Amino acid sequence: MARTQSESACAGVAVLGSTGSIGASTLDVIARNRDRYRVAVLAARSRVDVMWPQVQAWQPERAVLEDPAAAEELARRVSRAGLATEVLGGERAICEVVGAEGVDIVMAAIVGAAGLRSTLAAAEAGRRVLLANKEALVMAGGLVRAAATRSGATLLPIDSEHNAIFQCLPHFQQGVDVGTLGIERLLLTASGGPFLRRAPASLADVTPAEACDHPNWSMGQKISVDSATMMNKGLEVIEACWLFGVDVDRIDVVVHPQSVIHSLVRYVDGSTLAELGHADMRTPIAHALAWPERIDAGVQGLDLFSLRGLEFERPDLERFPALALALEAARSGGLAGARLNAANEVAVEAFLVGRLRFTAIAPVVEAVLATESTDGDTASLEGILAADAAARALAAEQVGRLAAPVAP
Repeated sequence: MARTQSESACAGVAVLGSTGSIGASTLDVIARNRDRYRVAVLAARSRVDVMWPQVQAWQPERAVLEDPAAAEELARRVSRAGLATEVLGGERAICEVVGAEGVDIVMAAIVGAAGLRSTLAAAEAGRRVLLANKEALVMAGGLVRAAATRSGATLLPIDSEHNAIFQCLPHFQQGVDVGTLGIERLLLTASGGPFLRRAPASLADVTPAEACDHPNWSMGQKISVDSATMMNKGLEVIEACWLFGVDVDRIDVVVHPQSVIHSLVRYVDGSTLAELGHADMRTPIAHALAWPERIDAGVQGLDLFSLRGLEFERPDLERFPALALALEAARSGGLAGARLNAANEVAVEAFLVGRLRFTAIAPVVEAVLATESTDGDTASLEGILAADAAARALAAEQVGRLAAPVAP
């Protein structure tokens, strides 16, 4: 597809996971800054009815759906409309388009292990990678960082907590391990999710709808459940270790129900820097798109005079055993992160479809981590995916053993 001179002057963005909440927020930020960015690629798994309006609105050079049947349906719609967008299908196509000419920035927002290959491909291609797929680092942090070092890719965090930490680091030394920056600790904030104050005895009866009803953030189902169990915070701790080169024991999780402070950095001189803002993912997206500059995100600044108190407390690891499991996996290293993530994805999916109780999610993960495994290695993508597959099989067995019907 030929581009106009003005379009060629704009940075081309590949939005992976365009049909999800992060993808939609990314497109909203780009729409506010059309003089700087254009959508070069839209990619997602299978939601053709969501992607089709996006293709019509943005007319990217390429649109990719991992599901071949969905890609065929999208191609038919594009052809009937006479659009010039090239439609591709399959995971391999997603990995290929991130390195295509005209792609400068990759929003890596395909959820879960499914986004690992494309995130790694973007790092290998030397792109500016906006990392919204934390699982890529949880599973294969060493591979992704090594690929970025070889290619010169820039990894910029999109999770609000990691983006907050990034903003609190010395700007002239971004990307340097925090041990060289006079940093004492990283403090990751957590809202505590919808069950922070709920009686523990009642959690066995939690429904998927309740678990997905986050008090502060609007997110997809999987990440909402992870927030409710606080597994999401555990995954974020592992992600922070890889992003900032810090040991897990120098990271504190701080429960902050108001979600006003998104994270903090404590320095050895006694200073503590924090990033504050509304619970809106467009802020970190805009920051990473334009870094080191600033652009309009469509988000209003905080009205400090309207705040009525900020609370902080230590996480209760008995109430949130999934967080404890993730912290232990972070200390174990090796393939523990990949196995933790795989087991959690299987357990959460079983809960969402009504096969597993909310309180059984952590026991499924615990059982998988406690099982000895010789599958996989950390030296290659294939080895990590082998460990992922083996852990999923073990988790499926545990789900079958612990299965109990859940109200919708």
